[in-house]
Amino acid sequence: MADPDDTLRRELGWTGPEEDDFEPDTGPTRPTLRPEPPSIPGRPPVSPTPPNPVNPDAEDRVPAAPDAERARTTFREPTQPSPPQQPSQPPPPPPPSALHPRPDPWEQRVPGWNAPQYGPPPGNQPWPQAGGFGGGPGQPPHVPPGPPQSYADRIRASDLVPPKRQPPSGGWRLLVYRATFGLVNPGPSAEELRQAELEAKIRGVLRGHYKIGVMGKGGVGKTTVSATIGSIFAHLRQDDRVVAIDADTSFGKLGSRVDPRAHGSYWELTSDKNLETFADVRSRVGNNSAGLFVLAGESTPARRRVLDAAIYREAVTRLDKHFSISVVDCSSTMDSPVTQEVLRDLDALIVVSSPWVDGAATAGQTLDWLSANGMTRLLQRTVVVLNDSDGHADKRTRSILLNQFAGQGQAVVEIPFDGHLRPGGVVDIQEMSPKVRRKFLEVAAALADHFPTSDDHTRERS
Repeated sequence: MADPDDTLRRELGWTGPEEDDFEPDTGPTRPTLRPEPPSIPGRPPVSPTPPNPVNPDAEDRVPAAPDAERARTTFREPTQPSPPQQPSQPPPPPPPSALHPRPDPWEQRVPGWNAPQYGPPPGNQPWPQAGGFGGGPGQPPHVPPGPPQSYADRIRASDLVPPKRQPPSGGWRLLVYRATFGLVNPGPSAEELRQAELEAKIRGVLRGHYKIGVMGKGGVGKTTVSATIGSIFAHLRQDDRVVAIDADTSFGKLGSRVDPRAHGSYWELTSDKNLETFADVRSRVGNNSAGLFVLAGESTPARRRVLDAAIYREAVTRLDKHFSISVVDCSSTMDSPVTQEVLRDLDALIVVSSPWVDGAATAGQTLDWLSANGMTRLLQRTVVVLNDSDGHADKRTRSILLNQFAGQGQAVVEIPFDGHLRPGGVVDIQEMSPKVRRKFLEVAAALADHFPTSDDHTRERS
């Protein structure tokens, strides 16, 4: 039987002698070549630069390493060289993918959503003003909320403390309040609330000086109105000094209606060179219980001294240093030099008229004279007072005169008859009837509407 080893040697072409000890060859061996795998169309190499759409072969590529180049040629079939292009033929158009690259899925946006734009607004649109961007055309800009209020501003006494209801001051309301020992408080009436409103207006802010003139025909109650208005201002404005000045050159009686014991006059006031303080001036003027001071005129016929414009100006200049409000009882003669000097320095005017034809005609002539002489500003601050001094005025006549004066744009107040004011003597506002006192409050409140809000050195009076 043949030896299997011999058979294998013959198949392999071995013809040498048989050796017992076989040692493998230790020299350099040649690597066994593996059969090449079937060619698979490969992905074109990625180039960091975009391909040239005109000549793709002219693109700049990064040279590959030699080992990488041999590996590429070993495992891939050799590429066939492209035939040279004919110069007469135009280059082929670039593929659509080169002109319009495939969009990146990460850059795709939801329809209707616009990315925020940074930088200045497009076109010539200006930057938004301080306060934020507006909500759109025609809408106000969005203002960011300010800092929160402090805790002290949030805590208000009006929110925590219940308002105290004022008790009534008279009538059946006061009787009910006292009968129930304060348990039932009807509160003030509408009349009392109106009176409180007028008093608050009279106590309004006043800067500088304020001069009020009172004019009218003799016998209509001009002096009485001057003393009463001055007393009301003095009673309700305790922080200000109020003085009444008698500028009537025909034996004025203002001193007797305020303080009959007043001994001073224009001449004593102007001749005293040591009037530095209010105590010095106080010795030259009189006063009443309401706190109204008065500079009386010449009351003694034996030593008649005529008041002139220079004496009046000197006396008023000294009084202005100590008094805030002055009520000047003027003469009934409009062309008098003293009256002309008074009108140049007035802030408001009261024209007193009786509810009869003669007194109303004189009041109308006074208003016409102011308008004809260019004192329209003073005319706008003029209050017409229809004073029923004897109580015999007809109701129809009073109504007609009231409508005629009010139709010209003037403030008109009708003063009813009061028995306390008729006999004469010192005017006491506490003794007059509540109805008459209420009417005088309306006159004073109408004058207070024109209180100056700036210093009188910079405002016009006429």
